[in-house]
Amino acid sequence: LLVGGNPFATSSIYALIHALEREWGVWFPKGGTGALVRGMLKLFEDIGGRVELNAEAARIETEGSRATGVTTLDGRRFAADLVASNADVVHTYDKLLAGTQRGMKEAKRLKTKRFSMSLFVIYFGLKRHQPQLRHHTVLFGARYRQLIDEIFKGRELAGDFSLYLHSPCATDPSLAPDGMGSYYVLSPVPHLGNAEIDWSVEGPKYRDRIFDYLEERYMPGLKADLVTSRIFTPLDFQSELNAHHGSAFSLDPVLTQSAWFRTHNRDAEISNLFFVGAGTHPGAGVPGVVGSAKATAGLILGERVA
Repeated sequence: LLVGGNPFATSSIYALIHALEREWGVWFPKGGTGALVRGMLKLFEDIGGRVELNAEAARIETEGSRATGVTTLDGRRFAADLVASNADVVHTYDKLLAGTQRGMKEAKRLKTKRFSMSLFVIYFGLKRHQPQLRHHTVLFGARYRQLIDEIFKGRELAGDFSLYLHSPCATDPSLAPDGMGSYYVLSPVPHLGNAEIDWSVEGPKYRDRIFDYLEERYMPGLKADLVTSRIFTPLDFQSELNAHHGSAFSLDPVLTQSAWFRTHNRDAEISNLFFVGAGTHPGAGVPGVVGSAKATAGLILGERVA
């Protein structure tokens, strides 16, 4: 599940993730993922890079078998010797390369693939820290295999759930004001291609059910201490992150869609177009995406040297 796969169908090779974590531990950057992003941004700018914020890509421009630049939604064009896309791979081919033979062909092929489940996530803050919680907690419901089947094949939202609860202040108190706590909890749910759930209606109801469950069993006083909350649904994965079917991990990591069988880090026909992210080789999840970034960076450096 942590790479978006059904544990009864996904290749057992992904169990290596757990083996590596047991051997070398799980690390958390002080200040959270945002601090890690800021550190990478500083390094990028220190070596001469420039970041354009609020510049949504609308189209990758091509000429023959080469990418020539990127046009943004507000009409600006950035000429480029090479282009690397970290967008959802279906979105890149289907939308950013719309109208090109390569984009139409590859988008059509990718849409026939199996996609990972989606997620329902609640980010919330409490005015009181809950010291009994560990940094990571997995909360299993009464059902397991049957629930997994409904998550990956179901046409509607299951009546029960299993959850992952994240309490980063257990490790880093700086992630909330003094004495307070920040959290998120996520529930794996079907993607939009399987279950046409109206999340604008069901999202708040599902949030309340999860809060009730957490308060009863793990977080006493949760609702009375609640300061803020925000939900992120499969619809948000689709609309905000351009994820195909609102999938949270792109392609389902079955054996024939893992590693080399995922989208390659360099396009086979547009020679200076590169890919990085969950849908590319080697796979989803933070370790997979970091591996993807290293592989793509190596290919780009090889291109520049050549």
